[in-house]
Amino acid sequence: MRRLTALLCGLVLALTAALQAAPATANTHTPVVFVHGFMGKGGQWDDMRAALVDSGYPEDRLHVFSYDWARSNTTIAGQLADHVEGVRSQHGADRVHLVTHSMGGLSSRYFIKNLGGTDAVDQWISIGGPNNGTNIANLCPSPITPCEEMRHGSNFLNGLNGGDPTPGPVRYTTLRSPCDIVISPTDSTSLPGADNIQVGCVEHVSMMWNGEVIDHVRGIVS
Repeated sequence: MRRLTALLCGLVLALTAALQAAPATANTHTPVVFVHGFMGKGGQWDDMRAALVDSGYPEDRLHVFSYDWARSNTTIAGQLADHVEGVRSQHGADRVHLVTHSMGGLSSRYFIKNLGGTDAVDQWISIGGPNNGTNIANLCPSPITPCEEMRHGSNFLNGLNGGDPTPGPVRYTTLRSPCDIVISPTDSTSLPGADNIQVGCVEHVSMMWNGEVIDHVRGIVS
């Protein structure tokens, strides 16, 4: 009995030592922050998040940033900066990926360009973003600040696109659809210095859960 006890104790000690000596497996997935658009909501990202989880992305590293879309993009950008800092601290990550839809691309670009985001963002993806404005914004009531900001030639867009519109070591990708009637012209999404990709015929909001778009996003962030 004593020999058996001693043998079991020896095995336990050996196993404990082996576990302590084995290097911990680090989670190498960069956290992703999703930013919805004008009149959007966080739940619109559910399909894309589920697809990324199905392909092996840890669910706890997929974060949704929700905000009051009636505020100015500069105000939203400040809130996004705080959110990104919280995500980085939570995971001990140097950088995050930003996946944006529509107007979400503008506040996130302002964060990158003017609020230190070049040091915090790895991949920036704009899905149907009015990066150079959109004609439909002219139909939006003027007192709503983001509507004014999304108009072609607005002071906000002139400042955002002035100089280098894709600054820093961030890798930029835009996705546009020829059937997106919200962004007009559709190539307004494209930016110099970005990888500008045209997908198939997809409606504006549907791009958030379209399979082709999801495949592009998955390939970029994985």
